[in-house]
Amino acid sequence: LCSNNNPYASFGATLARDEEQNLWSTPHDVTHTEADDDRVLYNMIVVRNQLDKDSEEWQKLNYDIYTLRQTRKEVRSRWKHILENLGFQKEADSLLSVTKLSIISDSQNMSKARDILLKLLEETNIFPTSWELSERYLFVVDRLIALDAADEFFKMASTMYPKRPGGDRADEAPRALQS
Repeated sequence: LCSNNNPYASFGATLARDEEQNLWSTPHDVTHTEADDDRVLYNMIVVRNQLDKDSEEWQKLNYDIYTLRQTRKEVRSRWKHILENLGFQKEADSLLSVTKLSIISDSQNMSKARDILLKLLEETNIFPTSWELSERYLFVVDRLIALDAADEFFKMASTMYPKRPGGDRADEAPRALQS
């Protein structure tokens, strides 16, 4: 009769497991394996977890996982900063939230959203040099198109994160835009 009826017995273990599988650093993100880039990160985590923690391979994979997560956070932070500067202070998080239930608002917007996303990649430094376009940001651009704010977003991104010759990154927004 030694059954454990405590519903909170595994709570800490569940949180630790969720955090480990949390690819976007958003607690309980159920969409972590929905996009290709999510699967890549998930596979890295699976491989790392099969290695001995003291091994050089484990340390290298752990660093790569950390770096990829930090890059994602940085990109999301840039998008949020631009959205807030456009007046979407309260809506920024919800505009950036993409789940497996998210849909494109209008199929005719898909082509325009892709074009804007490619233009952001090629003409700004909102994404790092090695960044592969994420499906998540296609949904965000679609939302901006629906709000008639996509062109303003691109202009703001061009100003805040201009493409610099030689691939230098523009990590800081000009002081005039921060006021």
